[in-house]
Amino acid sequence: MRGLVLGGGGLAGISWETGLLHGLAEAGLDLPGTADHILGTSAGATVAGQLASGLPLAELHLRQTDPTRQNHEIVPPLDTVGSVLETWAGLVAEITDPAELRRRIGRLALDTDTVPAAERRAVVAGRLPAHDWPAWPLTLTAVDADTGELRIFDRHSGIPLVDAVTASCAIPGIWPTVEIDGRRYMDGGIRSNTNADLMTGQQAVLVVAPMTDHHFDTELETLRATGAVLAVTPDEEALAAFGANPLDTAVRAPAAEAGRAQAHRITEQVRELWA
Repeated sequence: MRGLVLGGGGLAGISWETGLLHGLAEAGLDLPGTADHILGTSAGATVAGQLASGLPLAELHLRQTDPTRQNHEIVPPLDTVGSVLETWAGLVAEITDPAELRRRIGRLALDTDTVPAAERRAVVAGRLPAHDWPAWPLTLTAVDADTGELRIFDRHSGIPLVDAVTASCAIPGIWPTVEIDGRRYMDGGIRSNTNADLMTGQQAVLVVAPMTDHHFDTELETLRATGAVLAVTPDEEALAAFGANPLDTAVRAPAAEAGRAQAHRITEQVRELWA
């Protein structure tokens, strides 16, 4: 059993992950097609949702690099992104209980005036070539903005794929929360940028993490208790491509190409894991 974990990282993360998977496919490693389970959080939820369409990775890569195929996005100002990150850092320094931290960030998400929910949903819907859940196991994560509890979405949840992806990508303080079943949900990355610990029990797990947090090393150790693990994070070229604002549309093409190039440098490591 092989698992693929796709973590959060804004538009830069979406593009880099797409480029990475495309580059590996060029080397003969079709990870999405051979994984037994895919887990997506935030940007990774978008990539997983795009994979659900069945489009070839080469086409998905072009949707990141070709301006005529790129999706319309709403770009928050850099100072807004910086202010939100500064607020989060202050809360992290102040609050030691993870559940309480998630609830406090949830209050921020609920109290912030953002773009209309319908406008944001339309953007996410435009990212996805198809809007149906795939037949293969796909899990997406979100966090209840009131309780701070994790919510898992899959094809058995009875929730449209677009809503699940939108919830998983609802960055608090930047994008609106998403109402599902009478609850308000925010970005799954508020629990963890990868939520990789949810993939325990697999014989091999590839964790693709555009951004990491203080949970990352612990989650990898949890996975290693039951199987082989390889974590891939952006190399120097990719980090440079991400720029100062990972939510800026200008990062899409360079981040995708950096991911594709990085894939060619790590092919043998991935091949050994996936064998």
